[in-house]
Amino acid sequence: MIDAAVSQAGAPPLVFETHQAGAQHYAETGEALPAAALEACRTSDAILFGAMGWPDIRFPDGTEIIPQLDLRMEFGLFAGVRPIRWFPGLPKVLSDPRAEGIDFVLVREQTEGLFYARGRGEVLNDQEAYDTMQITRAGTERVTEFAFQLAAQRKRRGKAGTVTCVDKANVFSSMAFFRKVFDEIAAKHPELQKDYAYVDALALNMVKKPWTLDVLVTENMFGDILSDLAAGLIGGMGMAPSADIGDTHGLFQPAHGTAPDIAGKGVANPGAMFLSGAMMLDWLAVKHADQRLADAAGLIEAAVEHSLSTKIAVPMEYGGSANCAEMTRSVIGALGAVRKEVA
Repeated sequence: MIDAAVSQAGAPPLVFETHQAGAQHYAETGEALPAAALEACRTSDAILFGAMGWPDIRFPDGTEIIPQLDLRMEFGLFAGVRPIRWFPGLPKVLSDPRAEGIDFVLVREQTEGLFYARGRGEVLNDQEAYDTMQITRAGTERVTEFAFQLAAQRKRRGKAGTVTCVDKANVFSSMAFFRKVFDEIAAKHPELQKDYAYVDALALNMVKKPWTLDVLVTENMFGDILSDLAAGLIGGMGMAPSADIGDTHGLFQPAHGTAPDIAGKGVANPGAMFLSGAMMLDWLAVKHADQRLADAAGLIEAAVEHSLSTKIAVPMEYGGSANCAEMTRSVIGALGAVRKEVA
């Protein structure tokens, strides 16, 4: 799919290298993220990541095998970018016609927050358990700056240009500090708007009026929870792409997991992977100053939308009959049609 879009856009071909990691690999070898795979990620231009978890396969401490968390920490992938956009062909989860205008981005800080406690938690005498949240000035500054830069890009495309700080500053000192640093960064962007929302209120408004949202920035755990809720607004995780962005590396993956109940049946919706690939091409276009890669990303997004909106293929996830292979063929086939429309 990505190769086909790159070719049609006249961009230089991409070279893919596959490495094994994850829960199944851990069960077979005792390694969740082999050194060779880690080094390949380090030296690559970008990382396209597949789902790697498996609920029944766990480390001795009871936690799941999650190599993407190791990669986030190793490469400082501080900004988790979760775009949520409804377009024709997706289920109308909300009855309000304004829900067709859902188009916002959740930016999740990914190197600290409550996830900082991973591997550091304590269980005392089988009676008490503690996990510590970490909020640093440096971490909050860079993710907030990223969110404002993203809002500026969206404003140039006609969006609101508003960044909402999602926190629980009324209860936790760490969250009050997060908001304080947010305000300091916001002051550097007077051309953009800032807003605030407590995470519980934001969850409510995300369901009641998601079309009013633009860019949201939040702590790691809050973002983890809200991103799944957000995906539900457009029909589910099958259309939820994501990017993990750092200063030098980028990792792109569908936000859904491995779905053991349908593993091996070939019925999964590949839409989130296609859209994650488009996000990767957009990021590479900036990194290498090559507009053709951005054009390829646009072709993928348009082909996915064309395939769904014309009902050429409707994923089983949305009550249709198209399996993974059929959806893939449909979207690849739509590339030519959307290219002619763009031309």
